[in-house]
Amino acid sequence: MTLPERVLALAIQIQQISAPTFAEGPRAEFVRDLFTKENLEDVSMDSLGNVFARLPGKQKKAKPLIVSAHTDTVFPAGTKLQVREEAGRVFGPGIGDNSIGVAGLFGILWGIRGKKIQLTHDVWFVANVGEEGLGDLRGMRGVVERFEAEVIGYLILEGLALGHVYHRAIGVRRYRITAKTRGGHSWSDYGSPSAVHELAALVTQLTQFRLPREPRTTMNVGTIQGGTGVNVLAAEARCELDLRSEDPAVLAKTVSRVEDIILHWTREGVKIQAEVIGERPAGEVPAAHPFVTLALNCAREQELDAALTTGSTDANVPLSRGIPAVVMGITTGGGAHTLNEYIDTGPIEKGLESLARFVELVGLVE
Repeated sequence: MTLPERVLALAIQIQQISAPTFAEGPRAEFVRDLFTKENLEDVSMDSLGNVFARLPGKQKKAKPLIVSAHTDTVFPAGTKLQVREEAGRVFGPGIGDNSIGVAGLFGILWGIRGKKIQLTHDVWFVANVGEEGLGDLRGMRGVVERFEAEVIGYLILEGLALGHVYHRAIGVRRYRITAKTRGGHSWSDYGSPSAVHELAALVTQLTQFRLPREPRTTMNVGTIQGGTGVNVLAAEARCELDLRSEDPAVLAKTVSRVEDIILHWTREGVKIQAEVIGERPAGEVPAAHPFVTLALNCAREQELDAALTTGSTDANVPLSRGIPAVVMGITTGGGAHTLNEYIDTGPIEKGLESLARFVELVGLVE
């Protein structure tokens, strides 16, 4: 079995283990057992569910490289995880984001060992939790707190990011907004406030904001729920709001506008509450930084068209603290976060080669 075939087979195994955010335990234990079978050193799992393993380098005093991939998925427990293969693609919920990314940790390890590459620096392989949704990067926050700044940097694996090198982190603020009223009967109490109506009106006003295209700034109401019956004036309704911007100052301005509207919406008989449920810090490493240049060169060595880009990933945490970090991918694909998610199998080999090359050379460019 070739290296890409081994990694693909492992990715499917990983994908078959349900791992919603906050319930990554079974998948984390599977990865920990594999790290142990690979005879890596210092294999452990922390209290959050992050799994760690060390591949030692020749120089004991050299700073380590952290290579990480998140284990959680957006799919709730009970989602059917069937996989199908057709025409150079493998379909399955979470196969690209991020099962192939987690499998890539082992692909890098197998590639280095297969070529008998002697690294000067230690490599810590990390399978971290809490990247998706309300996980709020809790796993990566724990990883960065463990290693602090005493590292070469972070290589973050996102399964579908091949052809892109993320070096800028988009700032994110998330809210759960709750509307509360007395409620009542839809006929006899008609004219009294309904929490659903109030929340709908609030969302309508928020989404009328004119947001700049440059720097790119977005707003999304991802969930909305409330009420108990079709003939009931709802006493409570809530939604979850996601705000993002490439520019921290623009994000702060947008946040201020949102909070101002929420603050002034409350009146007699209507109470609006907003709770911050997620905050992803912004940051970046300059495009000319050797860490970024190396990532681009390693991709281009494999004749891949590599472009610099921005995103909201685990890299937000180290980048926000001034620690070099890049995101690289294993392959291409599509349908992320849908039941029709898929990966392309053809590019996996080049993706793994570029990653292994980065891990080999990064100690020379610090």
